[in-house]
Amino acid sequence: MNWYFARMNNIRKLILVAVILASASAILFFVGKKTISFSNDSSQKVVPIASATDKMENTVNILFVGDMMFDRYIRQTSERHGYNFPFQKVESLFKSSDLVVGNLEGPITDNESISLTSKIGERDNYVFTFDPKTARALADENIKLVNIGNNHITNFGSSGIASTRNYLLQSGVDFFGDPESRGSCMTLENIKGLKLAFVNYNQFVTNARQKTLDDINKAKDSKADIIVVYAHWGMEFADQPDQKIKDLAHEFIDAGADLIIGSHPHVIQPKEEYKGKMIYYSLGNFIFDQYFDPRTQKGLAVQININATNKNINSKEFQVEMRNSGQSVSL
Repeated sequence: MNWYFARMNNIRKLILVAVILASASAILFFVGKKTISFSNDSSQKVVPIASATDKMENTVNILFVGDMMFDRYIRQTSERHGYNFPFQKVESLFKSSDLVVGNLEGPITDNESISLTSKIGERDNYVFTFDPKTARALADENIKLVNIGNNHITNFGSSGIASTRNYLLQSGVDFFGDPESRGSCMTLENIKGLKLAFVNYNQFVTNARQKTLDDINKAKDSKADIIVVYAHWGMEFADQPDQKIKDLAHEFIDAGADLIIGSHPHVIQPKEEYKGKMIYYSLGNFIFDQYFDPRTQKGLAVQININATNKNINSKEFQVEMRNSGQSVSL
């Protein structure tokens, strides 16, 4: 039996040696197979990855829409379905923006509608007044800033403009382009630490060009980070801006504007990049009852994204269609 135990001891020794050799080989293999290297070189810096929340906080999103008219057929549908009804199909787009800006194509007053009972083509068909509930609906839909520098804001005279101011401010909606302002027509908005200037150009007031240039200079003096010119200009239903409008746009950018948004033609016109700045000559309609032509039923919404650190601007466009239900739909 001694030979048996001696033989078993030898086998155990061989197994032990094999295990030791296998372990050593494995260690050498993994040491040699470096998949990650670490360095204590102080010149290498750890750059934190920005979260989605950080990126959102570092970006200002502003949505621009075109002409908004709340009388005639739009008034009828709003009275029937509520004054938020025209916006219901675009609410998600609106509320994902920090601010929505549009052209308020008429005054907000307590007066009865004149255009509602008029016939198409009559003078009264183009005299607008919007129900006071409109102001609250604008605020509810995140349209917290409107341009009132246009040819219809004076439809009910000075009292209509004063009424518009009051109803907008009571609802928390700011405005710019007041044609009766004795001083500047611009407004400054502070969003996420960025100072944004909104300047109006209204071709229907005297000395319009110089007033806009003066306001651009005031915006620069106010240390505005971004200067936007919202212009009410051009020819109605014209598919292209004329050379006079193009020259004005270039002059405003040369003077310091960072972005130009156009309204009044009621149809979409081309955009242009000039010296690295975008010009949208006309966004067309956004809420309007002009269903007689496919061109006037189409509009453009432009969302600009401003990097709060380097002030770079990127834009995204959304096609909009006005349905004869009285609602606008994002396509």
